[in-house]
Amino acid sequence: MEKINVTIYNEYLHELSEEKIAKVYPKGIHGAIIEMLEKRNPGKYNFRVANFNMPSHGLTDDVIENTDVLIWWGHMAHNEVDDEVVEKIVKKVWEKGLGLIVLHSAHYSKPFRRLMGTSCRLKWRESDDRERLWIMDPAHPITKGIPESIELPHEETYGERFEIPAPDQLIMMGWFEGGEVFRSGCCYHRGLGKIFYLQPGHESYPTYYNEDIIHIIDNAIDWAKFSGGPTPNYGNFKSLEEKYK
Repeated sequence: MEKINVTIYNEYLHELSEEKIAKVYPKGIHGAIIEMLEKRNPGKYNFRVANFNMPSHGLTDDVIENTDVLIWWGHMAHNEVDDEVVEKIVKKVWEKGLGLIVLHSAHYSKPFRRLMGTSCRLKWRESDDRERLWIMDPAHPITKGIPESIELPHEETYGERFEIPAPDQLIMMGWFEGGEVFRSGCCYHRGLGKIFYLQPGHESYPTYYNEDIIHIIDNAIDWAKFSGGPTPNYGNFKSLEEKYK
């Protein structure tokens, strides 16, 4: 089977500047995701890592061109991401079917906001709340093999209203012990590309070591990668039928 080319963009700023977060993710959030995906499916992926402080944030033309699915985690430096890089990502989503998986606080990342066309604002609170992630669509490919609900002992609380377009498919809903609910698993189509937003994954908690969360990400990669269908043409064109020639 041909390997899937996955690039993980993680700012990698919290882990380098905050000791308590480095203890949770000593190899970075990207390292934990790679480790867990490799454990789940050895040899399935070709991984690349992109961090904020790399040239072009690690997202060079060559990397973008050779990525099937881009996973994005960011928090501290959303507005400092280079607009030219963002436009190249958006262009590949629209025109070449780049799959995009947006994790947790990357709801406010430039690529996600650009593709959604909204502010992507929400309510939030850091209070060590328990979260229960409910599966809303058990027949969806991303929820295959996932239990009816997933309990996370601690997560950053996100709450509605989440200012996003209505998802093409809402497949997960989060409930927090403070009473908030949140659209935690949202699927979108943009051009030839597919986008999945997954809410859990605050940097202070070991969420990306949770096997169910990794299972969701694994399924999401399969769902988001380009299916290989025809590339449409636009603009003026000649008829294919004899009657009009």
